[in-house]
Amino acid sequence: MELNENKCNDNEYHNRSLAAQKSTMISVAVNILLSCVQILLGIFSGSQGLIADGIHSFSDLVSDFVVLIANKKSRKPSDEDHHYGHGRYENGASLIIGAILFLVGSIMIWSASGKLWHPEAISEVHIVALWVALFALVTKELLFRYMLAVATRIQSSLLIANAWHARSDAASSVVVSVGIVGNLLGFPWLDPVAAIVVGVLIARMGYTFAANALHDLMDRSVSTEMETAIKAIILAVPDVLGVHDLKTRKTGDLILVDVHIEVDGELSVSEGHDIARAVRQAVLENKNVLDVMIHTDPYQCEELPVC
Repeated sequence: MELNENKCNDNEYHNRSLAAQKSTMISVAVNILLSCVQILLGIFSGSQGLIADGIHSFSDLVSDFVVLIANKKSRKPSDEDHHYGHGRYENGASLIIGAILFLVGSIMIWSASGKLWHPEAISEVHIVALWVALFALVTKELLFRYMLAVATRIQSSLLIANAWHARSDAASSVVVSVGIVGNLLGFPWLDPVAAIVVGVLIARMGYTFAANALHDLMDRSVSTEMETAIKAIILAVPDVLGVHDLKTRKTGDLILVDVHIEVDGELSVSEGHDIARAVRQAVLENKNVLDVMIHTDPYQCEELPVC
């Protein structure tokens, strides 16, 4: 029974990894194309905003490779040094992606601010920059929708972070397009302003991803709603009379559960063990739970002198 359950879990995890790898490879191909086109034509057209957008696309490419490496590493089974597997490679990768985003955004803000301090250095933008920005906008939005659909289906926080990275690219392309239009209409300062806005968006998103990943690496518990659901599953198991000291922590997108269950103190050790096994099996049926550690306690009736 347990062997078949493990095989099903392995197959499911394998399918999740293949889906993640496929969506990431598509993102790699798209971002290689976009970053090359945006940076080269940004230089040709004189648009700093378009160059900044191209650098953002290149940062997407870097994060895609981080995702691919983390996806491969996290698939490794448990070993002597990692008894709970390697799922936290995904948390570490999310932290790296966040740091990359924050660094890229900060550099873009610094560079564009320099142009505002020296407006004479702002060049007139060619119309081709606008068409490239609009093309990039449509492409990035389609890529975001595809990646988010895959990430939601396989419930991967790492892929969700990478998908929203792509959406930040789409949002930045909107800002860049506005800046280019402003430059073409005789307001050259709008182009570096657009680059600054893009930089702020990227840095803010990077900080959010890095902070969330750091909390998960520090054993942040799951949501109150999830803990309540797990507790309800445990209490629904026959002969479980109470639950206390329920603790949870995340490893990648999976959950580790520690819990004390209360059973009739007159039961034998073997009977208590069977109840604990039933609780473990019931909780593991939740696809997001990796392992359950159960301690069995005798039930204490505190309200009445006779239970």
